[in-house]
Amino acid sequence: MSRKVLAAGALMLAGGSAHGQEQKKQPPPEFTSGYQLPSTTTPNPRPDLFSTIDVLVLVVVMGLVAYYVLARRSRREVRVLVVFSVLYFGFYKAGCVCSVGSIQNVALAVAASDYALPFAVGAVFVLPLVFALFAGRVFCAAACPLGAIQDLVLQRARRVPGWLDHPLSVLPYLVLGVGVLLASTGSLFLFCKYDPFVGFYRLSGPAGVLAFGGALLVLGTVVGRPFCRYLCPYGVLLRWCAALSRWRVRVTPAECIQCHLCADACPFGAIHPPQPERVEIDRRRERAAVSRLLSVLPVAMALGAWAGWLVGPALARTHPAVRLADRLWQEERGVVRGTTDETTAFRNLGQPNAVAYGAGVAVRRQFEVGTALLGAWCALVLALKGVAVRMRRARKDYEADPASCVSCGRCYASCPVDLAQKTGQPVELILQRGPST
Repeated sequence: MSRKVLAAGALMLAGGSAHGQEQKKQPPPEFTSGYQLPSTTTPNPRPDLFSTIDVLVLVVVMGLVAYYVLARRSRREVRVLVVFSVLYFGFYKAGCVCSVGSIQNVALAVAASDYALPFAVGAVFVLPLVFALFAGRVFCAAACPLGAIQDLVLQRARRVPGWLDHPLSVLPYLVLGVGVLLASTGSLFLFCKYDPFVGFYRLSGPAGVLAFGGALLVLGTVVGRPFCRYLCPYGVLLRWCAALSRWRVRVTPAECIQCHLCADACPFGAIHPPQPERVEIDRRRERAAVSRLLSVLPVAMALGAWAGWLVGPALARTHPAVRLADRLWQEERGVVRGTTDETTAFRNLGQPNAVAYGAGVAVRRQFEVGTALLGAWCALVLALKGVAVRMRRARKDYEADPASCVSCGRCYASCPVDLAQKTGQPVELILQRGPST
């Protein structure tokens, strides 16, 4: 038995040795040909860290403006912050994210459940409004890069006559309504696409937009901040909040001598002159005019809603789903020849055209409702503007309208009473010499 075991063991050893020799004859596997070790990279800092820093810088700038304007009553430091905002929020951050554009993100976040509002975008939307509730439009004074660049180019402003200023001041409400509608339906971020100054900060952009921004800057040399006053949609929200502000610009720190210099120095028409008490007959006429405007308001809003509903289909073409459905229908009916990249991509999905048609119809219905509300909104704004023009509040001294005042501090440099308190010189001497602007 032992001999058999030994023989079997010898055979196994011999077989294993032969197998090992065969393995040695095989070439070793190749692991290195054509392969390169990846280079070690260091990850960049998290983007949300930079966003948090931008928010903190924004808060600091607005806080400094509030301090310099409301406590120090100084224009000089505000100029320094204006230059800083142009350089930092403008050229360094390329004008983004700005509070004007954040309106669209907020509208989309409210309308679309699948869109999450980024922290930085929500912060730059809310914080200037919070500051406006307590300290007025300090964001407009120096923190906004769109307003800051206009402040720098302003040379010698001319007053815009009331017959032109009143209708133009309604435009921001229309821009706000259209922008919110387009953003909430996912059609277009209107403010970002046609921002007149971001192209300058990025040193690139569509020629038409750059030309529009250049025209505004040229106009801004003689008209105080034309974009802020007659186009900016975020300015509408700031006006509402600043009208309720707890602390606001006071033109004269002591008794007003009614020299009219502050009103001449304000390039935005935000300082109203004294208004005497009206006699009873004037009050009755004013109340009658306001009553007539309010009585026709429901009819005007209904007509506005009807007009908005009519333009709904045309405005709906800004949505890609509607444009795709229209193009597919035209190609299917032979109205147009060839295909587009969008229609080709849709057909590659293997879905019938009815799917695209259904999506387009759904978006059109959204726009019919949205444009009807937009038309009613425009009618409401026009009616309330008429009421505001008719109503006049009695004032004993020159006062800065908190809703219109952008807290630039120019009125302080022109007020002889303010300069007399700061320099200790008599008011009469300052009036003879002329206050500096």
